Amino acid sequence: MDLQDITLTDGQLLFAMPNQVFTPPDNTDGLKYFKVLFDENTLALLPQQFSFLVNPLNTQKIIFDDVTRQRIQKVFEILNQLLQTDKNQPDTEVVLAYLNSLLTELNSAYFKNKEPVNILNANLSKFIEFKLAVETHLIEQPSINTIAEKLALTTNSLYRIVKEYSGVSPKNFFTGRLMIEAQRKLHYSNLSVKELAYELGFNDADYFSKLFKKCTGKSVTEFLENTRDLSGK
Repeated sequence: MDLQDITLTDGQLLFAMPNQVFTPPDNTDGLKYFKVLFDENTLALLPQQFSFLVNPLNTQKIIFDDVTRQRIQKVFEILNQLLQTDKNQPDTEVVLAYLNSLLTELNSAYFKNKEPVNILNANLSKFIEFKLAVETHLIEQPSINTIAEKLALTTNSLYRIVKEYSGVSPKNFFTGRLMIEAQRKLHYSNLSVKELAYELGFNDADYFSKLFKKCTGKSVTEFLENTRDLSGK
């Protein structure tokens, strides 16, 4: 996931966010698993929002206890049955109802042993808002002061909250997210360094190249060569 290895065992779940680089294992023989894909338009039809989808705790692997795992497996099976029974005209309302149930279960399991989902503490709520602001305004590259003002926080308060949940400063978090986006675009497109820098809101391609190497440990050229080697191209 985003060029990092993630190991799953029986009964665990991995969720991915839009545009992440996801490479399935080379050998899937003997593996049995459910996979569900949906877009923002589908989410907009559901009666609630699910905080886990912005990954505020910085872990995309969800672990279940036995009882929860059995319940979730049944929901997956029902969804699979609904979608396979009539591929041309599935019962949309029923599918959405079960998808809502599934995401509610996942949201609860994600935050288990953390703050209860329905009474998230103020700091975690603000961190989620911060992550959403980063995603929404990534290419604009607003200043940390601007983001803090939008969240009705002082820069010191924002620093403390982001540091608490991510382990890094707001600026480093933003820069890290930009570099992840750069790697995704390099993986999925054939942009030149100058074009990539421009797409990510950088006016100076040389500065972008230096920042990329500082954050990833590789130049853009080295990154591309490594990606091709991994993909066998």
